[in-house]
Amino acid sequence: MTGRLRWVWIAPGFLAALALSCGTAAAADKTKVDQATKRVERGAKQIGQGQVGPGFKEMFTGVGHTIVEGAKFSGENIKEFFTGKK
Repeated sequence: MTGRLRWVWIAPGFLAALALSCGTAAAADKTKVDQATKRVERGAKQIGQGQVGPGFKEMFTGVGHTIVEGAKFSGENIKEFFTGKK
């Protein structure tokens, strides 16, 4: 097995182990992520009810907020994992 091929298996394994261990340290506030996710749901429901323009605006705004808040949340969890501090 070449060194390059070995990293194809080691890197995802390491990331999976890191993700599982961060799941136990989920002390960061997840409410902003949940609020952004609900915004996506509201937009999708509006599209389903025939309000396409406002629905797409709400949905894609929610997607953007979900990405931003999710990144912040993940960063806080990683910081807590490595430093042991909130």
